Amino acid sequence: MSRALARLRGVLNDPLLVRGPKGFVLSPRAEALRPALAALLEEIRGLISTKDFDPGSEPRTLRIAMTDAHASVIFAPLVRRVLVEAPSITLESVGIAQGLADRVLTGEVDLVLGLASTPLPRGAASEPLLEDVLTVVVRRDHPCGQTWKLHDYERYPSAVVSLLGDATSDLDAELAAEGITRSISAIVPSFAGALDVVAATDSVTTISRAFAERHVAALGLKLLTAPLRNTAMPIVTIWARYRSTDPLLGWLRALLRELALTKGASG
Repeated sequence: MSRALARLRGVLNDPLLVRGPKGFVLSPRAEALRPALAALLEEIRGLISTKDFDPGSEPRTLRIAMTDAHASVIFAPLVRRVLVEAPSITLESVGIAQGLADRVLTGEVDLVLGLASTPLPRGAASEPLLEDVLTVVVRRDHPCGQTWKLHDYERYPSAVVSLLGDATSDLDAELAAEGITRSISAIVPSFAGALDVVAATDSVTTISRAFAERHVAALGLKLLTAPLRNTAMPIVTIWARYRSTDPLLGWLRALLRELALTKGASG
């Protein structure tokens, strides 16, 4: 304490604390500094203390990048919850596109719903969200019958979803290992577009079961077990690691986890 007082006396060029008849007393300069110092200390306490977080008081727009398949499964329920708990927040769904990693790391995009198999850029963090599987989707009266075999990919053309301008996938690598090359009837930018093609032709598409189940009745489709070595496609939430302490993003991620649990329990 004495060394700290000595440094302050040198900086302020004032004795600050002097001996009086009944002990030490503040100098006139120190007395004048007290109100300003008290205000400064209060500001510092506010910076380092943890306040109760109220998402309802946050007028912000939060952008979540996702495919139309993920949006169909979870975005509307998320908007419904946010309208109840934090109506001043606007949720914006943005597409998966080139440059997305940079937009996440700069904060332009707050969260991404992606596949666990997708490599994360440096500086990103992720956590599990939903379990999903690949399924083969054909129209209800498709000539393949009630089962789908690997060689059926040669017999019937595929409607392929290309989000980033690349029509190839892990499915093609597995088929190539078996000496199979599938023909492509259509390349579309959305999963909904693939289902439209399938509903009107003998084409097939191999996509998220959670998404496809929502459109079976309306489009006259049927779902078949995919004859692949690995059909699991777990969905994760991705964000910039440096924003892990943002209370609003933490709250939104918790809402997503809660909704995902509800969907998992309901099948």
